[in-house]
Amino acid sequence: MIIKKQYLKEQPVCKVTFSLPEGSVGFARTVHIVGEFNNWNTYATPMKKSKKGEFTVTVDLDKGREYQFLYLIDKSFWELDREADKLVRSPYGDCDNSVVIV
Repeated sequence: MIIKKQYLKEQPVCKVTFSLPEGSVGFARTVHIVGEFNNWNTYATPMKKSKKGEFTVTVDLDKGREYQFLYLIDKSFWELDREADKLVRSPYGDCDNSVVIV
């Protein structure tokens, strides 16, 4: 799992690209990124699957903030990003959320 950040000089946003290599998601057909930046909407931010089997998406996030998120695989399995900037305990259930800091 890879997170790339591109800070824009003239705008108060950072373009953040989230990538899941083929081996990290098995035979997944769909992956959505779900988090604070899309109000935890499970369908708002689908990731695109490349011919190599990698899933990616780029989102614009406001600079100077932290955003919690998870990956939703095939609409049924939640996955952390262990390469995220940090992990925090979720207020819902016995699990953690990934965090990206921009």
